[in-house]
Amino acid sequence: MKNKIRVLIAKPGLDGHDRGALVVARALRDAGMEVIYTGLRQSPESIAETALQEDVHVVGLSSLSGAHGHLFPAVVQEMKKRGLEDVLVIGGGVVPQEDIDDLRAQGVRRIFTPGSSMRQIVEYIESEVEPS
Repeated sequence: MKNKIRVLIAKPGLDGHDRGALVVARALRDAGMEVIYTGLRQSPESIAETALQEDVHVVGLSSLSGAHGHLFPAVVQEMKKRGLEDVLVIGGGVVPQEDIDDLRAQGVRRIFTPGSSMRQIVEYIESEVEPS
């Protein structure tokens, strides 16, 4: 039996809008991945700790509040503290194009902005992750 890709979908910070995160979570689940959703208003520490405890391959971060420039790198740093450098970190939401290169330089491998298709997200994860 083939191992499934395990994905944690997280909403860091005070952003209270999770419709997009839930749509992505469902699309990943429908593509055969195991998906864990943290719920709203999570700290970078709690996201990293959940990623460790759940032994995930991918952490998907969602931000619609404009705090992505602080919160996404903070999650990456907390994951490094826990030895999770091999976990793929991706982001999505309302992220201006001019912020994407900086986020990538800080360890967020890919940003999916409004208009990205679920197919693009699924195919990217499948191309980058070999489930163990």
